[in-house]
Amino acid sequence: GTGPRLTTPLPYSPRQSCQGWGSVTARTMNAAMVAENFGEACPASAPFFGYMGAAAALIFANLGAAYGTAKSGVGICSMGVMHPGLIMKSIIPVVMAGGVGIYGFII
Repeated sequence: GTGPRLTTPLPYSPRQSCQGWGSVTARTMNAAMVAENFGEACPASAPFFGYMGAAAALIFANLGAAYGTAKSGVGICSMGVMHPGLIMKSIIPVVMAGGVGIYGFII
């Protein structure tokens, strides 16, 4: 890059860009390393927000699947009381709610 020249060898590859730091800790990372690896297109907070978005997707998808399973379980119970012959048709929402949970896990 066009940054300042360092005389000591760097503990990372200068070509890395938002790919993790390996054994480099926050104490050894200085301003030149940050300026060279994180620019305007890839801020230093990008990995944090990426992982938080993935965690939020997983959490909310599974909360929605649990809620859907609970509500359809109540429906199956009431179906068993009022229309016992239609219980197998009422299992479809449980399968769909499970599919939402699996989809959220894949994402």
